[in-house]
Amino acid sequence: MSDRFELYLTCPKGLEGLLADEARGLGLEDVREHTSALRGSADMETAYRLCLWSRLANRVLLVLKRFNMKNADDLYDGVHDVDWQEHLDAAGTLAVEFSGHGSGIDNTHFGALKVKDAIVDKLRNAQGERPSIDKLNPDLRVHLRLERGEAILSLDLSGHSLHQRGYRLQQGAAPLKENLAAAVLIRAGWPRIAAEGGALADPMCGVGTFLVEAAMIAADIAPNLKRERWGFTSWLGHVPALWRKVHDEARARAEAGLARPPLWIRGYEADPRLIQPGRNNVERAGLSDWVKIYQGEVGTFEPRPDQNQKGLVISNPPYGERLGDEASLLYLYQNLGERLRQACLGWEAAVFTGAPDLGKRMGIRSHKQYAFWNGALPCKLLLIKVQPDQFVTGERRSTERNQDQERPAQAAAAEPARLSEGGQMFANRLQKNLKQLGKWAKREHITCYRLYDADMPEYALAVDLYQGWVHVQEYAAPRSVDPEKAQARLFDALAAIPQALGVDQSKVVVKRRERQSGTRQYERQNSQGQFLEVSEGGVKLLVNLTDYLDTGLFLDHRPMRMRIQREAAGKRFLNLFCYTATASVHAAKGGARSTTSVDLSKTYLDWARRNLSLNGYSDKNRLEQGDVMAWLQGNREQYDLIFIDPPTFSNSKRMEGVFDVQRDHVQLLDLAMARLAPGGVLYFSNNFRKFQLDEHLQARYAVEEISATTLDPDFARNSMIHRAWRIQAR
Repeated sequence: MSDRFELYLTCPKGLEGLLADEARGLGLEDVREHTSALRGSADMETAYRLCLWSRLANRVLLVLKRFNMKNADDLYDGVHDVDWQEHLDAAGTLAVEFSGHGSGIDNTHFGALKVKDAIVDKLRNAQGERPSIDKLNPDLRVHLRLERGEAILSLDLSGHSLHQRGYRLQQGAAPLKENLAAAVLIRAGWPRIAAEGGALADPMCGVGTFLVEAAMIAADIAPNLKRERWGFTSWLGHVPALWRKVHDEARARAEAGLARPPLWIRGYEADPRLIQPGRNNVERAGLSDWVKIYQGEVGTFEPRPDQNQKGLVISNPPYGERLGDEASLLYLYQNLGERLRQACLGWEAAVFTGAPDLGKRMGIRSHKQYAFWNGALPCKLLLIKVQPDQFVTGERRSTERNQDQERPAQAAAAEPARLSEGGQMFANRLQKNLKQLGKWAKREHITCYRLYDADMPEYALAVDLYQGWVHVQEYAAPRSVDPEKAQARLFDALAAIPQALGVDQSKVVVKRRERQSGTRQYERQNSQGQFLEVSEGGVKLLVNLTDYLDTGLFLDHRPMRMRIQREAAGKRFLNLFCYTATASVHAAKGGARSTTSVDLSKTYLDWARRNLSLNGYSDKNRLEQGDVMAWLQGNREQYDLIFIDPPTFSNSKRMEGVFDVQRDHVQLLDLAMARLAPGGVLYFSNNFRKFQLDEHLQARYAVEEISATTLDPDFARNSMIHRAWRIQAR
């Protein structure tokens, strides 16, 4: 075999430049970058050193052969021609990985099978002995990459991916891979800061990946020093003496590094469940003297008490992928920015985020930004110098800026971020509405009501109060509106809400409301399972502010529910499309002889059962699961009071056909009226903005539109929130 080899190093997308610099420093020559990879030439000692020392690579591949191929036969022949006896015994184990397509290979499994067959056929001996397949820990792992008709056949020297250092056996919900964490630290300047004796703090450390990677860099520890099994361990071309030389050098450097006084490296984590796993990871890495992890919120974390000590604050805040996350994340980023301004003057900061718009809300300018990828998610690394001239505390007039320049730096840093001009305008409107509606709500003993409903077109939100909680729905902006401007206005509004309403930011939940198809508005969006008990008209009801687009209580139907309560005494009540059966609870409160509630969703019927049970109305209150139209066709009972509030459109798999309220409301009302007892009343309501009641219904029934009387003051600004009719037999 040659003394020099072509090496092919793979890495996460976006790290190619950093990896090229690192690989050159480790001895790789003729370096050329590719997407998620680079290639170069090196001797065996350099190959071993890259395996041991690369903090950024995923794999180190030794290229055996490049050849052109037009079809599967060319693939087989090209692989078969290699002298595999130099690499693997006939009794050894093998794994093959194949990537790419073309040249008649459209299936990677088929490609891998052809490569395996070629190797096995070449190594099969006279006794019929041949290598077997071991996908987990093979003696030899072979890669074949197909690029534009060229096959690149390689041996994997690393074995398992190099990001798997071995210390992180326990991890949080969304951890960074170790090599990505190392790349972020390198981009943030940590090697320079560590060499100068600087400190490092991570205020949201999770299970400590940044902390361990930072300590290994500072202590000059090879990231894979403790790895016991490599891809070259059983390779026949392995040179053990050369490997021992490289490994012994790395061990000596680590011992010397750990013998130095440890740098101050600290992590803080709010979730108590992650503290011990994080500490376990630190201990497995052998860095307990260097790294300490404490429990603490972002708003309380302290860098090193020594005021002369400077360093790096590094953080990977959550990105926000669940419904309702935006509000809590906005406040998290604001708290992080406030803490940096108050406690970290003179430090550097690096914030790695998949939500760079939230990063802008920290109130500190970033002087550099780098693009990264966390898997398939595009991310940004924001580099910040925590200095007063980088602080952004709101929109100020020039005179205010001049005044601020005269203040001491510490005083300016302690000042919380001001609302933007738009945010202050939004806060003023909320306070005005609260003053007006709050008096009405208090007088009527109403604890859940709509405070704001897109009063100002540029702030297209609905803001509802639920007994101390704030539920915010963002209406999707038209395509004509710049998404960045819409996002900025949302953040302005969310920043204003706690100040304007005097609520804790943790009690604000925000959701994006778009046009829904079918029953999507009723589908579960989250799984926190937290129910809040609220009161209305003398009954108790359960709402869920986080898990679904709607909360379980349609606030605009409050007057209708109260009307039903007043009219229900002694009557048999039927609630169709009952949702969480809040109207049935009110009917039972009003003295209904019985209630029957029908809905297709088992989830919402379970919720309805809890609402009824909460008020002691489990008896004589029936819950029926089924398609309302089919249920009405099969039912022969009579009811004195009926309430129908159907969806605009439904195409559930559990029902026959599709329900369309405009098309099907005549049939629905005819079926329901057939179940109405003499002298009974049916209330029909829906929220389809373009709905038109069929004029022929007027000829068959006594129909009266009562929409205006079913709106309380909190919905007076939106008279089209729903329409309602009172219907009786003639």
